[in-house]
Amino acid sequence: MLAFLLCALLAVNSLALDVHVPESPVVALFGIDTVINCSFSVVTNFNLSDLSVFWQLSDTKRNVHSYWHSQDQLADQDERFTNRTSLYPDQLMSGNASLLLKKVRVVDEGSYSCFVRVQTHGTAALLMQVAAPFSKPLVTWDTESNLRPGEVVALTCVAYGGYPEAEVLWQSGAGRNLTDNITISQVANEEGLFSVKSVLMVILEPNSTYNCRLTNPLLGDEGQASVTITTQNLVFPPVALWVTIGLAVCLLGLLIALAAVCRRKIKESFEEMRAEEEAKELEEAKELKETNSAATPLKS
Repeated sequence: MLAFLLCALLAVNSLALDVHVPESPVVALFGIDTVINCSFSVVTNFNLSDLSVFWQLSDTKRNVHSYWHSQDQLADQDERFTNRTSLYPDQLMSGNASLLLKKVRVVDEGSYSCFVRVQTHGTAALLMQVAAPFSKPLVTWDTESNLRPGEVVALTCVAYGGYPEAEVLWQSGAGRNLTDNITISQVANEEGLFSVKSVLMVILEPNSTYNCRLTNPLLGDEGQASVTITTQNLVFPPVALWVTIGLAVCLLGLLIALAAVCRRKIKESFEEMRAEEEAKELEEAKELKETNSAATPLKS
């Protein structure tokens, strides 16, 4: 019926009425009342009973709100807009055909057409986008596991209740982009709002900071959360581990060198003692020989 009425109105007069809507998409906050602006050039000497205003969904042609004969005509209104729409009756005479949409939902997102007829007619369409801010992100990691240096640990960043899907950026404390090492999952609830979960895989190091930054592409707002892994969180810090290994190697090297020196010294001492004993034995043998020679009598 509404479509037939619109066609009839269009056929009455082919002259166009200037109807104006925002050129840029309208961003409406989820759960908040919003105004979709529409204005028309004021026609002189017209009665309110001559005015007709129709708001429709551009793609499906479903009726959002209708007004003619100086009152709202909501018999053909799409049920999802029931008790949620209104015009500004006291401003219609001044050319304001804006629509008030109460408690915006995600399903309200789309293109809306504003049709106005006063003697002549005109129409214009605009895009309405819905946005909802995410909760402040939270970063967690498994601190109860018996983590060791060099192990891979999963850092998890979560946020809730936003729309549309969030953009997630992971960075190191120094600002280095770590997004290549992440996975992201975004799940919508029954209201169409998203929960986002992003997991970053990192090699465990001490005193390292990791930042998760969340951006809503429509609102442009950002939330950020950080986690710092300190040496107190680790069973044994990697730096201390390598220092200990280095000291152990050095000590082992010193022990080996000392053992070699001691062995050489002992060997030299043994050889000196043996040489002295051999010299002493030779001297004693010589003295014994001389004694024996002196004691032997000469034959006559």
